[in-house]
Amino acid sequence: MLTPVTDIDGAPFWEYAAQGELRVQACADCGELRFPPRPCCPHCQSFASEWRRMSGQGRVWSYSVPHPPLLPEYAARAPYNVVVVELADAPRIRLVGNLVRAAGDPLDSLDPRGVRIGQRVRVVFDPATGLPQWVLERA
Repeated sequence: MLTPVTDIDGAPFWEYAAQGELRVQACADCGELRFPPRPCCPHCQSFASEWRRMSGQGRVWSYSVPHPPLLPEYAARAPYNVVVVELADAPRIRLVGNLVRAAGDPLDSLDPRGVRIGQRVRVVFDPATGLPQWVLERA
């Protein structure tokens, strides 16, 4: 089972995720959003930061479908999807995850042949790991 590896800059991301919130680090001086989290703003070089709540909505910007040979832990689940999601309220921020049927579902719960660039998605969080996952947005 995958579990988050945290560092001092990214720890708040995982703390919010454990509460079911998607937040992105922002510069407290210039307002620039940044991901992955880091100590210094690449825009203005400020070390002041805050965490802004995102809507959790986005669209599939890109995706891949891994096939064996893979690490043994993943080979039994292949093929599965890995999506890159562009956030609706922060289009320059893209997060990687899996498109699943429902929160906590395994990587292979959705047929990867149905994944398309541009599909609207929303974030859910795996209750066991806190990892962000994505589900299709219902129209």
